[in-house]
Amino acid sequence: MVVLSKPAPLDDHYASIKTCKPRISVFKGIPSINLRDPKAKTLIIQACQEFGFFKLLNHGVPMETIARLEAEALSFFNLPRSVKDKAGPPNPFGYGTKGIGPNGDVGWIEYLLINTDQNPEISRSAVKDYVMEVKAVAYEVVELIAEGLGIERRDVWSKMLREEESDWCLRLNHYPISQDLQALSGRKMIGFGEHTDPQIISLLKSNNTSGLQICLKDGTWV
Repeated sequence: MVVLSKPAPLDDHYASIKTCKPRISVFKGIPSINLRDPKAKTLIIQACQEFGFFKLLNHGVPMETIARLEAEALSFFNLPRSVKDKAGPPNPFGYGTKGIGPNGDVGWIEYLLINTDQNPEISRSAVKDYVMEVKAVAYEVVELIAEGLGIERRDVWSKMLREEESDWCLRLNHYPISQDLQALSGRKMIGFGEHTDPQIISLLKSNNTSGLQICLKDGTWV
């Protein structure tokens, strides 16, 4: 989930993003799939094969549940840095900043890794309600994928996600606004660097701020 906050000072240690080769063919956009469409499983399979990414419509997660968690996250990220640091470093849950990978990657980002049992920084009920709703969507999507692939057991993946030992987590990413970014003379900044999520599935709740990119089969970024 991505939220915005007030301007923050630019740190010289944040890395610039490499210029990617331009897209030659026409890109028509990420598929938008209505979860209630009778053809949803077929469309999801096609989107996964082509992009590995798609927008999900009519997912059923109440807007008030989303808004409540976003408000909690925004309140946390607007706290003074000295206060936020007390919630970190993440081990594995907690507050972190800059470091976004095991290879020493850095980014223009701060984040909070939480679960329903270890999150004193965010309302436990807000997290629990949000996670319950989003998990239900995850179960349904992976079951549609299994069904679309012709796998006999529709719950082959959702069963793993439902297990108590499942290593799910909720990550709140925050990319601070900075007036200094406008003075970079075309230099682009990494928010969260190039990566592939290792989980069975990732569900991303974004806002209307542009910047998220995915890599296509031909190696170009859109």
